[in-house]
This record gives sequence, structure tokens and C-alpha cells, in this order.
Amino acid sequence: MNLSSSISPPRYVFLLGYGGLLPFIGLALLILTSLDDRQFWAVALLNYGAVILSFIGALHWGFAMSVQNMSAELRRDRLIWSVIPALIAWLSTLLPVPVGCLLLVIGFVVHFWQDRRLVRVVSLHAWYLPMRLRLTAVACVCLLIGAVALVFNS
Repeated sequence: MNLSSSISPPRYVFLLGYGGLLPFIGLALLILTSLDDRQFWAVALLNYGAVILSFIGALHWGFAMSVQNMSAELRRDRLIWSVIPALIAWLSTLLPVPVGCLLLVIGFVVHFWQDRRLVRVVSLHAWYLPMRLRLTAVACVCLLIGAVALVFNS
């Protein structure tokens, strides 16, 4: 169910969404290339990932507040889910960086699964889910690069 048939988001949504990947990509590259400061960049990547996971969790709060004709049960479930990514993100910052990065990957993947479930029952823009998949994939690859680089170069 989609509000629009366009699979391309508006330009400003495109720029904001994909622009949010620049810190993921830049920090992953710094982790791979900066031997002396690898741990610092890895902590920065973990913290940025935690902030972004919290942010995307809030999308479901917004959907619960604004989507018309949503059942009370679905609205409740979206509100409950919306705070879980922030809890996962916070916990990830308390763990060793490689483990925290892996927890964030799990959080991003589960959140995408929640997005897929939501799109099946409410009308969202046609571009939303494909864009979320691409954003999730790149963020997860960068977090995995950070985790693996730390484990093998410690």
C-alpha cells in the first residue's frame, strides 16, 4: 500500500537520507586506513550508528501519531517498537566496540523487518521501503567493517 507510485523520493529526502550515510562510510574508511587512531574512529562509528538507530526508531512513533486509519493495536505496537531501537542503541554503546557494532547491525536489520511489516498494512510512499533497504545495507556493511577491522587489528 503506497501513498505515491513514485519509487524515487523527493530530492531533499534523497539528499538527507543518503547524506546520512557519509559519516558511516567516512568512519569505516578511517578505521581501515588510520592505524594510530583506529579505536577512536571505531567509537565514533559506534556512537553515530547508535544515534541513527535511535532516530529511525522514532519514525515508527511518527507513523503511529500521524497515519490515519491505523488500528489501535497497530498504533500501540508501533509506539512500543519505536522506543526499542533507542534501547538497543544505548546498550550497544556500553559494550566493547566490535560487539556493540554487531548489536547495532542486528538492530538495523530488525528495524527494517519492522518497516516491512508496517508497509504491508499502512499506506506509505513507494520509495520508503527501497530507500530504507539501501540505507540499512550500507550502514550495516560499514558497522561490520568497523567490527571486523578492530577484531583483526587489535
